[in-house]
Amino acid sequence: MTQPLLRIGTRRSRLALAQSGMMQRAIGRALGVPEAEIETLVPLVEIVTTGDRIQDRRLLEVGGKALFTKEIEEALLDGRVDVAVHSMKDVPAEQPPGLAIAAVPEREDPRDAFISERYATFADLPQGARFGTASLRRQAQALALRPDLKIEMLRGNVDTRLKRLRDGDFDAILLACSGLNRLGLGEVIRQRLPLDAFLPAPGQGALALQTREDDVNAAWTRALNHAPTALCVAAERGAMTALEGSCRTAIGAYAHIAEGRLHLSTEMLSPDGSGRWTRSGDIAAPADLTQAELSAARALGLDLGGQVQAVAGDQKIAL
Repeated sequence: MTQPLLRIGTRRSRLALAQSGMMQRAIGRALGVPEAEIETLVPLVEIVTTGDRIQDRRLLEVGGKALFTKEIEEALLDGRVDVAVHSMKDVPAEQPPGLAIAAVPEREDPRDAFISERYATFADLPQGARFGTASLRRQAQALALRPDLKIEMLRGNVDTRLKRLRDGDFDAILLACSGLNRLGLGEVIRQRLPLDAFLPAPGQGALALQTREDDVNAAWTRALNHAPTALCVAAERGAMTALEGSCRTAIGAYAHIAEGRLHLSTEMLSPDGSGRWTRSGDIAAPADLTQAELSAARALGLDLGGQVQAVAGDQKIAL
């Protein structure tokens, strides 16, 4: 029997499998594997995470977003898989000893998607509308604009959330445009929310390819890394680190490159939306991506995030 060249660890949700399947094909091609043999030589290894098993509570109540990565990271360290595919927004700020983010592929649409059976836009929601989300950031941003909304907890995979909306449990929900696009469900989006009002989670729309430290510089990782996305994500994750970003804090960060500059905006909000603190800044965007340039992008995020933290103070939800 032919031995796999590289095993990919992934969550079992439909979105995780769609994303990992995309990366499976890209990695296989980078390794020179014939199309017909990719599934055999670069197999997906499905792993059920604690975050997938717990569906009735907010993540902040049970340990945070690391619950979506912990079991997969353990499989990497144990040698049961060789690379993990994560949604970047689920990856904690600090990497476990022995592991690293080896590549950041090109980003999908980073915006939040407004979805409703009855209303075309967020502004069309009536007084006291039922608004489904488990994200503290989305809750705070929605309440900052519409304090009358009734926020109701919504966990589960994309299909579960859409079904509950169709069943009338909510007037509207928010999901990531990127996930809907990757699942071929872009038609359910009623409005792609503006970035100034709904600043995304750090890394939203991007994927993280995580490996053991010894495998970081493999040729296939260099082939899949998208330098502009990696630079933007480094800045956003710098801000997340400064703001102690977790499921217990309502924070957003988004970076983009325009006219040779890397522009970053980041914010923290009080959970009820009554307070909102935002800072923006930019640095020169390099033509070539080096570790020094990634460090400069991260430093921009740390600086702006630190400025926000200084004026906002502690806005965590206490457990």
